[in-house]
Amino acid sequence: MMTTIDITRLANILRDAAKAEVLPRFRRLDQGMVRQKSEAIDLVTEADEQAEHRIKAEVSAAWPDALFVGEESVAADPALLDRLDDADLAIVVDPVDGTANFAAGLPLFATMASVVVKGETVAGIIYDPMGDDWVLAEKGSGAWQRRPDGSDWRLQVAKAPALDQMVGHVSITFLPADSKPKVLANLAKVRVAANYRVAGHDYRTFASGHCHFVMFNKLMPWDHLGGTLICQEAGGHVARFDGSPYLPSHRAGGLLMAPDADAWNLLRAEVFTV
Repeated sequence: MMTTIDITRLANILRDAAKAEVLPRFRRLDQGMVRQKSEAIDLVTEADEQAEHRIKAEVSAAWPDALFVGEESVAADPALLDRLDDADLAIVVDPVDGTANFAAGLPLFATMASVVVKGETVAGIIYDPMGDDWVLAEKGSGAWQRRPDGSDWRLQVAKAPALDQMVGHVSITFLPADSKPKVLANLAKVRVAANYRVAGHDYRTFASGHCHFVMFNKLMPWDHLGGTLICQEAGGHVARFDGSPYLPSHRAGGLLMAPDADAWNLLRAEVFTV
């Protein structure tokens, strides 16, 4: 599905903002450049704010009719998030996904964007500033990894092994308190359960066939819209915990992805019993 948005142009906007505003501040943040938002694990840095400011300016110039929904813009004006549900065209941006990693000097973070048309995600982009490449997808056109020279290759999820050999990325942070002990105990049934603290790289790892499942509970659109589309276009099965499709209007209900429906159902029944 082609959109009115030039995905290559949007991808380059993300890269340029990351190179201009994010990378120069990596491991160079002083105390005044990092602030706590809602809690100690919810941070914002000068890099987040300046990168989003730059991306917003470029997006507004290129596509003036698009609603811009950025993580930091919503932090300043929460009502902006509600406008996403009814927008004819929206571009949703996370300027620094994995801010806690970035602030800690860990080289695992991303800059992400998605395109939403009338309540449907139609494109997603995840740029890795450290690796200087993208994974991206347009609905119906497959998922691809692209180098700066323009060369790309198609992504495909891994085949599902037996449950006790599955490797996955699990974010339990926002699970209900009564569910965490059950899920943690159930994770003993899989081979590896990791958490990178950066959704963009969880999605990249799954879509490129290097893990077998990913789970989240809190569903903020800048974290998940683009990544879930990329994983679906790479052949993965993605649904909320009740089996329903994940939509831009959803803020809760959990999210689980697996290589196919059978693996999804197995993981839901045996591990993610929330």
